[in-house]
Amino acid sequence: MKKFALEWGVPVLQPPSLKSAEAQQEIAGYGADVIVVAAYGLILPQVLLRLPRYGCLNIHASLLPRWRGAAPIQRALIAGDDLTGITIMQMDEGLDTGDMLLQKSCVITTLDTAQTLGDKLAKLGADAIVETLRLLPQGELMAVPQNDAEATYAVKITKAEALINWSENSMQIMRAVRAYNPFPVAYSFFNSVPVKIWQASICQGPEGEAGTVLEIDQNGIVVACGQGAVRLEVLQRQNAKALPAEQFMRGFPVYPGDCFTSHI
Repeated sequence: MKKFALEWGVPVLQPPSLKSAEAQQEIAGYGADVIVVAAYGLILPQVLLRLPRYGCLNIHASLLPRWRGAAPIQRALIAGDDLTGITIMQMDEGLDTGDMLLQKSCVITTLDTAQTLGDKLAKLGADAIVETLRLLPQGELMAVPQNDAEATYAVKITKAEALINWSENSMQIMRAVRAYNPFPVAYSFFNSVPVKIWQASICQGPEGEAGTVLEIDQNGIVVACGQGAVRLEVLQRQNAKALPAEQFMRGFPVYPGDCFTSHI
């Protein structure tokens, strides 16, 4: 956005804080009708929320009030949601608590990762905010209060939680692999070496002790979970490229009976 703005001569402001009088005066000087926020890390103070004629709008990547907070895309995938979307909301002093102006839905497929779902929602969000800005001055949008009783919170993703717990069932592990792609990427330890898991699939077949390599086939490494098994298809060692399992094992042999663990 910054690169595009500079190429077209659009001013770019990057104040370290919006609480300073200088930053607030500079923004007020534009006389904006509306302020639009997308994935913005700073809290807007009340003085800015009241500044534009049509208020401040947030493009939020969920169907509010479900998944308020910092990581709605990842949390929807981890929870196994089959539907998400975009909410254009009127910002207030709370965390994604303002009235909703417009929503658009998006189906979550079994192949979606945080990357692919994020790409879909980015396009949907762009369309939604353009539609909102067109309808807002015409008075054609009704502000709908959120039902706080139905709210869930999408807390920020940490690297620590991307460590695979092999005692979980295969579905939970698959959701984690998809949710943490491309960041921070689900990972495990193999012979004390951290290994990132970029792609996997649920595998129907033999079962065994959680974390144990059950078999090697042409499509990947089959590993037992607390219930069921997953096939690891794309893996990455530290300081190396992500590779399909067959290529990965040429430089890092894996055999049936070996174990992936949740600790060094």
